[in-house]
Order: sequence, then C-alpha cells, then structure tokens
Amino acid sequence: MRLYLFALILGFLLDLIFGDPAWFYHPVQIIGLLISRTEPGFRKLFPKSDKGELAAGVFFGLFVVAVSTAVPFLILLVAAKIHLWLFFALCVVWDYQLLATKALKVESMKVYTALKSGDLIEARRAVSMIVGRDTQNLTEEGVAKAAVETVAENTSDGILAPMIFLALGGPVLGFFYKSINTLDSMVGYKNKKYLYFGRFSAKLDDVINFIPARVSGILMVLASFFVGLDGKNSWRIYRRDRGNHASPNSAHTEAAAAGALNIQLAGNAYYFGKLYEKPTIGDPIRPVEFEDIFRVNRLLYGTAVLGLLLFTGCFWFILK
Repeated sequence: MRLYLFALILGFLLDLIFGDPAWFYHPVQIIGLLISRTEPGFRKLFPKSDKGELAAGVFFGLFVVAVSTAVPFLILLVAAKIHLWLFFALCVVWDYQLLATKALKVESMKVYTALKSGDLIEARRAVSMIVGRDTQNLTEEGVAKAAVETVAENTSDGILAPMIFLALGGPVLGFFYKSINTLDSMVGYKNKKYLYFGRFSAKLDDVINFIPARVSGILMVLASFFVGLDGKNSWRIYRRDRGNHASPNSAHTEAAAAGALNIQLAGNAYYFGKLYEKPTIGDPIRPVEFEDIFRVNRLLYGTAVLGLLLFTGCFWFILK
C-alpha cells in the first residue's frame, strides 16, 4: 500500500526531529525483553548438547520472529477496522520508532564532544554504550575509530535496512526485520554460551541483511559525493575492501565510509578481554581524528536521505 510510503516519510521526519525520547517506550526494548525472558525456557526444552542447543536456537529464533511480527499485525488489523486514520497514525509512530538516524548521531556525538574537550575517560564510557568491543584501554584515535565504525555499520542495520522493509510492508515487515536484528545482537555471539544456541539467529541476520547491506554501501558511496567527502576513493575502497570482515555484510558501509574519509578502519580489537585479529578496511592516508565522527554523521544523513528518496520512489510503482 502506498499509505506505507507516506507513513515512512513522516516517520523519518519525526525521527530526525525528535530521535528516541528516553521517557517513551521503544518496541525494540519489548522484543529484547521477549528474548531475554523466553531464552531460558527454550534451553530447558532441549538436551544440553551441541545438537540440542542448535535445535533450541532454531525454535527460539522462529518463536521470537513469529511473535514480534504477529503482534503488530493483529494490532494494525484492529486499528484498520476502527478507522483508517488510526491505522495510519500507528504506522507513522512505529516507523518513527523503528528508524534510528538521530539516535545514532546523538550517541556518537557524545563521543565527539568528550574527545573534543579532552576527556578520554568520558569518551571511552560514551563509546562503550554503542560498541561491543572492550573500550577501557582505547587511545583517543581508537575511540574515534570505534565511533566512526559503529555509525558506518549501523547506517545499514539501523536505518537503510529497516527503511526497505518499512517501505515494502509497513511496520509489520519492519518488526519482522528488527526482531531478527535484535536476536543477532543479543544471542548471535561465537562465545561458549551462544556458539550453538545463537547460530541460527546469526545466520538468519546474515541472510536478511545480504541485499540491504550492499544497497547501503552503494548509497553511502553516492552520498559521499553530495556531502563533500571523497566519493572516488569511497568507490575504490568499497570495491576493494567490502569483503574484509567475518560477517558477509558488515564491511560494505564501513568500506564506503573509510574511503570517503580517507582513513583506515577495523583491524584487531579486544572483546571480553580476548584479542581478535581482523583485517583492516581502507588506507591509513591520515590518522583517525575526532572530527571524523562529525564527518561520518554527515555521511550518515546523506545516505539516509538518498535511501528514503530511492525506496519511496521505487516502491511507489510496486505498491498500490
């Protein structure tokens, strides 16, 4: 329905204006609560073996996705029966909540502000809120690099990918996507606890993000031309380094951003006290600096606007 596209545009504008108010409930938090509360029950239903945990993870993942998709579908169904405007208003509010453009900028700019004022301890604390790696020993350059990487990567996961699903199927498909993405962020780890139980969720996230990640990377390259960054180098590094990650999807936007900023991202990092060796992305033409956080947010906004124009324009002719 083209109504979904109007809701997406309004939801996107609301997100740019208000971001995520701390006092207002967020549907992703409810999905997270569903995951944390039901995980122990699914673990108990299956044997404590590798195969048992794999099976438990499959049924658990399917359950979370089914519930997270069915509940908004039923609510919207009831809202549509009451009044079309109620249905539309609910779509707008949920679209607004499922996009994270301003939230990503606000949280990363807290790191920027701390680094700019010379407060490395606060900068480490701020960046620890938005990255999964250990941050307590990061240098100023390491903190800035971590912030740039998370903005680049989440441009796809937090904005462009949900935008595609919202344009195609409204909040129902939006919740479908966010449930998979939230599952991956909570149980998709390769540690002792989740190596088998979280494998299905991690692989499902890889599959669902395969196309959005590549669309996002190309859009980020295009956006770099419009926001005053190095578009030619962004395209060069994107083509060369988009596969430099253990995930089949994560390096696409990171490569585009690294090239646009003329910096090197990724490389070795500590997670839970353990060093993980990772390939680098981009060329070390210059050191990463705190101003790059501001620059990558400019790139974030440019990419988000291009995505909105592309998806609403394309789906306008697909949906009726």
